[in-house]
Amino acid sequence: MKEITLQIDGKEIRARDGMTVLEAASKVGIQIPTLCYHEALEPYGGCRLCTVEVEERGRTNLVASCLYPVAEGLIVRTRTPKVDKLRKTILELLLAHAPDSPILEEYAKEYGAKKDRFEKHPSFCILCGLCVRYCAEVKKANALSFISRGTSREINFIPEISSKVCWDCKECFPLCPTSYLQAAYVLTQGLYSQEPPFEVKGLKGVTAC
Repeated sequence: MKEITLQIDGKEIRARDGMTVLEAASKVGIQIPTLCYHEALEPYGGCRLCTVEVEERGRTNLVASCLYPVAEGLIVRTRTPKVDKLRKTILELLLAHAPDSPILEEYAKEYGAKKDRFEKHPSFCILCGLCVRYCAEVKKANALSFISRGTSREINFIPEISSKVCWDCKECFPLCPTSYLQAAYVLTQGLYSQEPPFEVKGLKGVTAC
């Protein structure tokens, strides 16, 4: 596979054709923040925290670095006023759902994001999809799924599957950036013996039927 040359934060970088900007940056130690990315999973582009500014053929755009492919002569800037402002807003929106997430708090300090900018909707889930995708792509179990769309989108355990395969796995727990997944699963596990349908009150998106 041929190599190409691009520029990231003023540094000339050689990368393999087919790599993403995020992969090329990580290869040379340039850190770009992510929440929904995992090297074992297909790129998802859900959180958009990895957004960077790219310049190609005189045009500048904001793109998700985990999805955007490298190109010959591409110029990438990982920290600009526009990028930092966007990341700050994204973090403030996510903090409304998971205000006590350690990783969100850490990023909030770096980008000056405020916990109280937006009205809180503490679902404890930021829909990064790491658990769903890991279960589907790596474990091939499909014990979790997304349900609904838009602002109603949630993550749901599928009792008929999770009751059989999740007990001895739990590999998705450490992936969760908010600790929501572990708490939700423990509650689902404890209530699974009840007569369906039931819903775990207070934890949006944990429903068995």
